[in-house]
Order: sequence, then C-alpha cells, then structure tokens
Amino acid sequence: MIKPPYYPIVYIRGYAGSQTEVEDTVATPYMGFNLGSTKLRQLWDREIVKYIFESPLIRLMKDHAYTDVFNEGDLTTDQRVNPKSVWIYRYYESVSKDLGSGERPPIEDYAKGLDRLIEEIRDRVCGPADTQDPDEIAARESFKVHLVAHSMGGLVTRCYLQNIHPGKSNGKPPPVDKVFTYATPHGGIDLRGIGNLPAFLQVNNMDNFNEKRMREYLKIPSEPVNSLDGKFDPDRFFSLVGTNHRDYPAARGLASAAVGPMSDGLVQIKNASVAGTARAFVHRSHSGHYGIVNSEEGYQNLRRFLFGDVRVDITLNIDDISLPTAIEKEKAKGHEIRASYHAETAVRVRGARWDLHRRSVADSSAHFIPYKRIEDKKPVYLYTGYLLKNSRVKRRGPMGFTMDLGIMVPEYEVDRKWRLDQHFEGGYIFRDKINFDLSTTGDTVVLKYGFDSKTPNRANKKLDALSDNGVTKFQIPISRKSKPGISATLTISASHWN
Repeated sequence: MIKPPYYPIVYIRGYAGSQTEVEDTVATPYMGFNLGSTKLRQLWDREIVKYIFESPLIRLMKDHAYTDVFNEGDLTTDQRVNPKSVWIYRYYESVSKDLGSGERPPIEDYAKGLDRLIEEIRDRVCGPADTQDPDEIAARESFKVHLVAHSMGGLVTRCYLQNIHPGKSNGKPPPVDKVFTYATPHGGIDLRGIGNLPAFLQVNNMDNFNEKRMREYLKIPSEPVNSLDGKFDPDRFFSLVGTNHRDYPAARGLASAAVGPMSDGLVQIKNASVAGTARAFVHRSHSGHYGIVNSEEGYQNLRRFLFGDVRVDITLNIDDISLPTAIEKEKAKGHEIRASYHAETAVRVRGARWDLHRRSVADSSAHFIPYKRIEDKKPVYLYTGYLLKNSRVKRRGPMGFTMDLGIMVPEYEVDRKWRLDQHFEGGYIFRDKINFDLSTTGDTVVLKYGFDSKTPNRANKKLDALSDNGVTKFQIPISRKSKPGISATLTISASHWN
C-alpha cells in the first residue's frame, strides 16, 4: 500500500555533452544518484575538511527505508514493486551507441519516455490497467510519484508536466505529488558578454538551453520561460540553487569562466528557479567533488521537502532604513539619493554541520534590495524551508533552527556621484543570529525565538500567533536605532506539510 508522502521516487539526470559522457552515463546503474562525497569546503577560509556523505540513494535507504528496483541484472519483473522505491529514468540509453541508436532525439521524446515510465511504475506498484480488483483500482486512482531531477533533467520534467501530459490528459492533473530540481536552468543558460545561449548551437541538443527553443518544448508563448504556466501547482515544486562557481570542473574550468560568478559554474542564480516556487540556496557547484546532488545540503533539502512536517516561509518587511546623518542632510536639500542593500541569510538546523540555505556577499549570492523597493514598502522574500520531526539529530522537543540575518551598509550615491568619504566596506546596518524552536500539537503551532546577541543559542521568548487561511504567522521586530539604522518586521509563516 502507498502511504503518502512515501511515493515512488524517479530520478532524472542532467545533460551529457559528449558521446563519451553518454557512454559513461549509461554504464552506471544509478546515473549519478549514487554518488557521494567526502570533501566539505570550509565556508570561511576555503580549506577542506573530511565529511562523508554516502549519496542521496543510500541515505534514502537508510533514513526512509526506500529500496531500488533492480534484481539479478534487470528491473524486478515477476512481482509487485514496493511503493517506497527509487527509479532511475535512463533516457540516455537511446543515445548510446552500445545500447541504443547513437542518435539524439529532441527533448520532447525524453519527456514522452518519462510519461511511459510513470505509467510502468503505476502498473508495477498498483496492478495492471485492466485490473478488476477494487483495491488495485483505488490504488491506481490515487497513485503518484515524486520527480527528482538534476540540471537538464528538470527541463525534461517540465516538458512532461507542461507539454506532454496536458496533451493527453483531458484536463486531469499529472500523477506527480512533488517535483524537486537541483541546479536546473529554468531560465536557460546565459554566457558572460553574450547573453542567452545562441539558438544556432544545436550540436548535441545544446539548444535545449536557448529560450526560444525552451518556449517550444515547454509550450510557453508569452509567460516568463521559468513559469509553470498553470500546468502544475508551484507549492509542490522546489528549486535548489547552487552558488559555488569556483569549483565546477567541466571543460577544465572554461565553463565556469564563461558563465561567471553568481552561478554554480554553469547555471546563473537568476535562472536556477521556477517562478513562484519554494527555493533554497546552497554553496555547491553544478557537479563535481563539491556538486549539488552529491551533497548533504542537497539531500537535507530534498528529504525535508518530500517528507517534512512543517513548511516555513520567512519574509522581511522593511518599514524604514535611516540614512547616515550626512546623506540624510543631502536628501533634505532635495538631492537624489541612490543605494542598493545586500542582505545575507543562512539557515541551519540544530546540531548540523551543513547549511540548509546560505546567501552571502562572499559567494556573490546575497539578496539585492534597491532603495526604491524599501521606499515602496515591498516585502523581501528570504527563505522557504521544511522541518522534520523525525530528524537524524536525536533530540526530543521542538524542531530547532536558526537564521543568520545581516543587512550591509551600502555605498551611497548623491546625485549619481559616489559618497565614500565616510564609508567603511563590510559594515552592517543589522547583524544577528535568530534562534527558533517550533512545535506542533494538532493544528496548533508554537514558536519561540531569541536573538543570539542577547540569549546565545537559546529561543526563550514565545511569539503570539496570527492565523491567515490555515497558515500560522509570527512577527519579530527588527530594529537598530543608530544611523544608518533599520526598523523592520521579520514574518515567519508556518503551515502543516504532508
């Protein structure tokens, strides 16, 4: 029996550029989902420490009792398959000269193959389409899968969701519970000095990352190319974004040089998420020894999104950021003031050596907040994450997590001229670590917090809860009265997940 949220998991790997990469890919049973790592890049000094991450596949087996579907050299064929199973979509076998034709079909064909695989999984898990058994019929009707994809695999997934399935479904939603993408170029791939990858680069299907071609196979005529266009619930979609461009090894570092900072070495940060979906940022590269799939950070975001108990959304509403006294006087005289603020965030759970989320100036990934946005009172989205009651960190009581929050002093412009006479680079308008303890009893959500500057590593102040359409909201005042200073509200929205 399928017991939500433990649906079958389908892993869809990313792009293989050369024929050698294709052959290497099809020669492995799990196509990268079995790759782990032993090197952890220290965040502050870039030194290396040993940290063994066994791989997403093994950890799903150890932590959540999933199994694979291989038996004696092939797929299990003679018996029903455990719903808690991991499937690998081996779409590159058709491209292999050893196992297929050696020809590369269009991405739409890969998406059609994904559709067929999902139907095969339904048959294997629930029983055949012509079954007369009432229990099997009910199981088939409620059947769903989780789709987990890396890089181009996320575009194959979206082609299935936005093109192939709608063309055959008569309005029925796809049998997909959730979608999780690692480092997928949802907005295409951009190169420094060139822009979007040119459409004429069609060798080995490289044009799959060109916006014009993406609009064709995603069936998006006018909406932004990173939109689901109403074809799938954005609340069931998670985008994990990598920020480490230095450690991407492809083409001996030439790919990273071509794409530049503010990327994972291949996909720019601005292109790595689907509009309106939950997302987190981790200091990992597109692949390699410090790759995003074979990382503890990637796995912990994956398992919490698939199986978590509580969803947490954090936004910052800035009421006012005061200016330095000298700049304030210039503004009072009618001079134009321009500035853009960088906000840094890092989210961790209790007892962990890894981040669930990290955006910083050092990684070229900080939040960018123009002064005009502050004047317009627009909220700043900081983070969406998921908490697990049965975390590997063995501790009774509430689910604990922290957020580092820093807002840096910008370089001010007066009438479009820099004013740096009193500027010290690296200063902060506000900087603190906020500790949280969140617990649930039935429908009730309780949240305690504490600023690390006042109660180190403790959350001892209970927040009053506000209810908004089934979502419990909590508000924390953020203030600093110096000049420059800040008056803001941190809003934490918590809702039951799964």
